[in-house]
Amino acid sequence: MHRMNAVVNLKKLTDFPDKSLLLVDDDNPFRERLARAMEKKGFEVIQAEGVKKGIDAVKVKKPTFAVVDLRLNDGNGLEVVKEIQNSNEDSRIVMLTGYGNIPTAVAAIKRGAIDYLSKPADADDVEKALLADRDKKAEPPENPMSADRVKWEHIHRVFELCNRNVSETARRLKMHRRTLQRILSKRSPR
Repeated sequence: MHRMNAVVNLKKLTDFPDKSLLLVDDDNPFRERLARAMEKKGFEVIQAEGVKKGIDAVKVKKPTFAVVDLRLNDGNGLEVVKEIQNSNEDSRIVMLTGYGNIPTAVAAIKRGAIDYLSKPADADDVEKALLADRDKKAEPPENPMSADRVKWEHIHRVFELCNRNVSETARRLKMHRRTLQRILSKRSPR
């Protein structure tokens, strides 16, 4: 019964005359894997690795669908979302981020995104988000990251942003340096 509801809430890709999907992410291996998976699902994928290339791609081809990473090497993915919305207000945009937080999710939705997924998102979750009925609540992801994994990802993200400086990372995360070193020495949780 639950599965039936999931199918009813989704549109089909064949319902859309234009199947163009703009993928904007600076994580090249992730973007290319997702592009291949989305092409197998029937989308016509256009790839861009940053804000400038994403905006240039929108000017060439107004995409029906878009998957945009929030943090890009050359700026904020919300700039690409704004450009997509200005060119095609019916486009369906999903924001991706390596670390989810509520204010950014709200900003993404206000700018025109229809959903917000944490990386690494799999192609099935992306497809569901892109094809979800806008008037119905989206289905929860099949395999969401565990709370431990989200915490680990956040700690590692801050560590990288602090140029791998343990003392500075510990200070910013308000945790003891030795505790942080223990966390950093362990493998990532599933």
